[in-house]
Amino acid sequence: MEKQELRTWIRQQKRQFSQQQLAELSTVIMERLLHHPQMQTAKTVLMYYALPDEVDTHAAIDTLVTMGKEVFLPAVVDAEHFILRHYTGKKDLTKGAYGIMESIGKVANAAQHIDVAVVPGMAFDTDGHRLGRGKGYYDRFLAHQQQTYKIGICFDFQKVSKVCTTENDIKMDEVL
Repeated sequence: MEKQELRTWIRQQKRQFSQQQLAELSTVIMERLLHHPQMQTAKTVLMYYALPDEVDTHAAIDTLVTMGKEVFLPAVVDAEHFILRHYTGKKDLTKGAYGIMESIGKVANAAQHIDVAVVPGMAFDTDGHRLGRGKGYYDRFLAHQQQTYKIGICFDFQKVSKVCTTENDIKMDEVL
């Protein structure tokens, strides 16, 4: 399946679930994430503040802060890049690009090492390849984070046998 065709198919699959059902599925996934060995030992974590059709990360982000993790959220700066901003609580949130909630916290320095990156996707395959929303933000960022453990997050119906990839697509270390 071509990338755009797969995105369309995934959107159709998502519409078959109520917000309540997606919330319940999200809780199970976030429990697995919070108890993941890589997450337990991580000092710095890149998270994403979920859109309504994504695995809900909102409560997990606050839990990570409570656990003493240094949490960063992406903030879009232009058509190709995002920066990382510290997140310390809901007071840091503001609506940013594409209607995504972003942190207004302190900007991370360019050399900031991230121990674990939790990455959303439209679909993931069994080899850890990711289909994003098509802008390439995460791929460009993760290309410079070779030591970062990358965890893709999705609902089970977003796991497919094969995702078409290009040389710029960054593979996940694991998909939950």
